[in-house]
Amino acid sequence: MSHPTPREVFERLVEGVCAADPELHLLYAESIDVRHPLWPGEPLRTREELRKHFAGPPDSKADPIERRPVDIVVHETGDPEVIVAEFAYAGRNLRTGREFRVPCVFVMRVRDGLIVESRDYIDHVGSAAARGMFEEAVALRRGQ
Repeated sequence: MSHPTPREVFERLVEGVCAADPELHLLYAESIDVRHPLWPGEPLRTREELRKHFAGPPDSKADPIERRPVDIVVHETGDPEVIVAEFAYAGRNLRTGREFRVPCVFVMRVRDGLIVESRDYIDHVGSAAARGMFEEAVALRRGQ
């Protein structure tokens, strides 16, 4: 049985994020270790936690955005399960017309075609600003 490569899983992930794919959590194993080191919060440990994370808060006041992954560079490592991906989400806020670019680096471990570990380094403040939620992000960051 052939599984998708870590690069293929990463590409599916970032395309799925941009498309708001409700099945995105299925790219992850049942038991995971996903962290956002540049943002307060606990690691995500289960596929169900990831499903809720991708769904976002039900009362979100975020402005609608359209985005796409750009400038993707995937670095293979000495471990065939691990990749380092540099990229950005680029797009615009559909309400304000404001364009944005949010740089990211993901360090991912993919085993048997599923993400088991990820360290997602994202410009979260820039991402919140793109959504029209800058003040909320700054307040959350201050409160950690």
